[in-house]
Amino acid sequence: MLLTRLILESFSFASNSLQGNKLRTFLSLLGITIGIFAIISVFTVIDSLENYIRNSLNSLGSNMVYIQKWPWAPPEGESEYPWWKYLNRPVPTMEEADELMRRSTNIEESVFFFNFNRTVQFENSKAENTQIIASTQGIINTYNLEIERGRYFTESEFNSGASLAIIGNELATKLFDRIDPIGKMIKIQGHRFQIIGVYTKKGTDMFDTSMDKRVHIPAVYAMTMIDVRDRDQGQAINVKAKPNADHDEFVAELQGIMRSIHRLKPMEENNFAINEVSLISTRFDSFFKVFNMAGWIIGGFSILVGGFGIANIMFVSVKERTKIIGIQKAIGAKKYFILLQFIFEAIVLSMIGGIIGLILIFIGTLIFNYISSMSISLTLSNIILGLTISGVIGVLAGFIPAWSASRLDPVEAMNSV
Repeated sequence: MLLTRLILESFSFASNSLQGNKLRTFLSLLGITIGIFAIISVFTVIDSLENYIRNSLNSLGSNMVYIQKWPWAPPEGESEYPWWKYLNRPVPTMEEADELMRRSTNIEESVFFFNFNRTVQFENSKAENTQIIASTQGIINTYNLEIERGRYFTESEFNSGASLAIIGNELATKLFDRIDPIGKMIKIQGHRFQIIGVYTKKGTDMFDTSMDKRVHIPAVYAMTMIDVRDRDQGQAINVKAKPNADHDEFVAELQGIMRSIHRLKPMEENNFAINEVSLISTRFDSFFKVFNMAGWIIGGFSILVGGFGIANIMFVSVKERTKIIGIQKAIGAKKYFILLQFIFEAIVLSMIGGIIGLILIFIGTLIFNYISSMSISLTLSNIILGLTISGVIGVLAGFIPAWSASRLDPVEAMNSV
């Protein structure tokens, strides 16, 4: 009952403080608002980005590697990317993907693929600069794809290089609108392909595994359209380990087989890169730490200024209500009652600034999600963190003024001018 009375009175006094000197209050709360906005907006972006990366990793699985010409990062322990060492490396081939599958005991899928851009046409509808992905059989499993309409390629269609295609959901809408694309013919670089399926809409991820705007064709047929033997066309071998395979053993086996295929001597460096999906998240850890620290530093200064502003309001509030404090003490109000009354008032003021900051962040996420394909959300944990920080700042900023109010002599307080 006493706590409820304290909170209600504190809220009433806080409202009077807000109305009594609007400019002073606005400037004081602005610091808290900016501070909470800075800190929580950084954490919101970081959390959303981290979730985006984690979901992208989970969609592929931790047991996935890419064998490519170019490594994704500099060698371990080095900061410089020695691109000149990789320039003359051979590109991965379809035969190497088959050889890996034949020799390995730990591989579930070994998929050769490459990309190129062309105009895709259906009657009078065109989709320019569309990415064509050409692959061997198992990419539907390594990329966790699903067919929404129609069917997937058969193994014989892949091996024979049939002039068939599966298209992405967004591309199907763009080219065919409301027409069912299954069985229709599209043209790519003068070549005609019959559509046998449409992929389920997946959205984008950091690995660009979405087929939403792509056309998927067999690699054997694609090689009649573009020469990939000695040209770097982004060729890669996507290798997925068996569920129970030991990761280190899996990678070591891949490296051994690739070195054997390339006929490398024992002391020669690898002329291929094994890029591991499972190690990408560790590359972002330092980035997230720096970003979080920057958020605390930037927001910390703003909150510090806001805290002094709240303290200033409370000192003024104590001075303006000195007589009231004296009367309260004269009729029996305890020191802790006066102390808590002003601390609660400071918390209310600080929380108002924090809530305004959180509302601005929420509005910002709505605007960002409207204009961007990546989703950012203000999580419950960040809302609680923002309110907690506001509450703590309120306690710290209001304690000294509240303490001075609780120590006032009732007689002197009532006789103050």
